Amino acid sequence: MHIAKQEIPVKIGGPGVAARQLTDFGDATGYGKISGEFFSLPAGMDIAPLLRGLEGDLCQSPHWGYVIKGAVTVSYADGSQEAVRANDIFYWPPGHSVRVDEDAEVILFSPQHEHTRVLDHMIGKLQS
Repeated sequence: MHIAKQEIPVKIGGPGVAARQLTDFGDATGYGKISGEFFSLPAGMDIAPLLRGLEGDLCQSPHWGYVIKGAVTVSYADGSQEAVRANDIFYWPPGHSVRVDEDAEVILFSPQHEHTRVLDHMIGKLQS
């Protein structure tokens, strides 16, 4: 699920001020500590090969985030895909992969335990 900034409802507005809020944007129940992550990713990068060996060959950590620049396509376990672009906020549930369409900078907030496991798996793939 993603949404462009302009589509997020303004909760408080005034001259030069806008506080936007989208409620029910994912669920963090049951996840412990959250990590903040900043990714710089080149166009053409596809993380699918680095996820092989994980459950479903997919990232099993949920993420909440913001695309600062560029564009990525997220593929889900059910075969659906969505493009996420600069100025979109997003929620990616467990069971996804990412391909970079345009050089991208992305901020993620992820359950620390789950995503560290995925990142360590990807590092292992890169080292083999």
